[in-house]
Amino acid sequence: MAAPKHNGKKPVSSFVRSFARLREDLEAARSHDPAARGSVENFFVYSGLHAIWFHRLTHRMWANPGLRFPARLLSQFARLVTGIEIHPGATVGRRFFIDHGMGVVIGETAQIGDDVMIYHGVTLGGRSLAKIKRHPTIGDRVTIGSGAKVLGPITIGADSAIGANAVVVKDAPAESIITGVPARWRHRDARRESAPAVDPAEYIDPAMYI
Repeated sequence: MAAPKHNGKKPVSSFVRSFARLREDLEAARSHDPAARGSVENFFVYSGLHAIWFHRLTHRMWANPGLRFPARLLSQFARLVTGIEIHPGATVGRRFFIDHGMGVVIGETAQIGDDVMIYHGVTLGGRSLAKIKRHPTIGDRVTIGSGAKVLGPITIGADSAIGANAVVVKDAPAESIITGVPARWRHRDARRESAPAVDPAEYIDPAMYI
């Protein structure tokens, strides 16, 4: 029997991949939070990281129909200990970071890209009871301010920022600033072309979302 073909590269074990992802998460936390004092402390005390790690496990379980009930039980336990509810069916990208975390809700069909950051009280919710795609799609490198509600099967383009307490129910293109109730978007370039005076209510600094 002929030996199986391979490309000369050794397969990477799931343990090595998981460890690399964990380190990546810890580095993301340190880069996003000026209060972070070190990865060891963050590992033990950051509820946002704990919620994401629980979700990674429950999401894998959710892919197996026979494990969906225990996946839901585990996700509810994660909600109990972290104050953050992420449905096992939600898809979450790499280097996702939840700062503070309490009161965050992410629905079943939500899709979150890479390098996304959200603050406490954020809801990625639905506006329909139909069993369809009913939650938002969040592009890469989006920041969502505290208390913001992003509702329905809408798409938020990459490199956008959603202001605190905004209620977003419509699509927004890449590189948007999204504020208000109901929220409206404007391009970041439009801000740079406006008057030189800085309005503190619109200045986009992630620290102001807290």
